[in-house]
Amino acid sequence: PRSTLFPYTTLFRSSYINFMDKWTHFVMYGGTCSVIWWEYLRQHITLDKRKLFLWAWLAPVLMGGLIELVQVYCTTNRSGEWLDLLADATGCTIGAVIGCGMEMVRRIKK
Repeated sequence: PRSTLFPYTTLFRSSYINFMDKWTHFVMYGGTCSVIWWEYLRQHITLDKRKLFLWAWLAPVLMGGLIELVQVYCTTNRSGEWLDLLADATGCTIGAVIGCGMEMVRRIKK
């Protein structure tokens, strides 16, 4: 049995969508990173690249790595996967690219 927030239905079988779990990691972390950028840009006039790198990219990636380690060492029914961490980091990177695009649009509108 899987322990998830949502019931595991036939809709989510991996035979329908390859790497469904990795796509989920990618979308969740990319979305999180994009939202952090969006909120930062709404609240700040000038860009602090170091702060954005730390909180909108590095912190989510480290959190993803920590979650994978917790799954390995603190649970008996879950495993950590390097590909999950790679999907997290890729999602954060794409989220940062989207954030840079939002900043460019903001500058053009000024």
